[in-house]
Amino acid sequence: MAQLLKVQNFNVSRDGFGAGEHQSLARPFGHVDPETMFAWAGATASWPNRTEPGGSRGLDDYLTRDFANNIGAEIMGRNKFGPQRGPWLDHEWLGWWGDEPPFHTPVFVMTHHERPSFTLSDTTFHFVDADPAHVLDRAKDAACGRDVRLGGGASIIRSFLDLDLVDTLHVAVSPVEIGSGSRLWESPDELRDRFHVDVVPSPSGVTHYLFWRR
Repeated sequence: MAQLLKVQNFNVSRDGFGAGEHQSLARPFGHVDPETMFAWAGATASWPNRTEPGGSRGLDDYLTRDFANNIGAEIMGRNKFGPQRGPWLDHEWLGWWGDEPPFHTPVFVMTHHERPSFTLSDTTFHFVDADPAHVLDRAKDAACGRDVRLGGGASIIRSFLDLDLVDTLHVAVSPVEIGSGSRLWESPDELRDRFHVDVVPSPSGVTHYLFWRR
């Protein structure tokens, strides 16, 4: 079976932004409150950070569980890894996630400023200055036959879409407007020439867009 490049559970606002402006150490999503964007996933029974029993079932829960299904590697942009810009001033920053990152696979961070790879728990981060097709080849090799997840942010996803490298996308559209930031699309209709799409509203208030290659 062919390996797929998949976008899973990527969240955008109603006006198409995946994150706001002015990202900082204290605000990974810039001026956007992530609680307003990701409440649908956090409310599910399968949310990995849940500390109390309960939580919603249904499609939201299924998609939350499916996040890691058959994933052998992840690709992300540098701004998803951390807030720094330019050359690395030191190597103390090891990502937003602490000692137990949620990926459990090799992760390829796309950056113009490489640094040595390192491992936290069962996740190894590699820093790669290369074009999307080359990074995808490396990630597929590391995935050992499983699929590769394209984790974002929005500009990284667009770069792979523009090269027609993405096989499937799940985008959850939250009923909030951001106004500015990192935009995935003006409208999801932009992708209909290359993808089939199902649009499924959820009782949580988000609308799930499920795309697969024509």
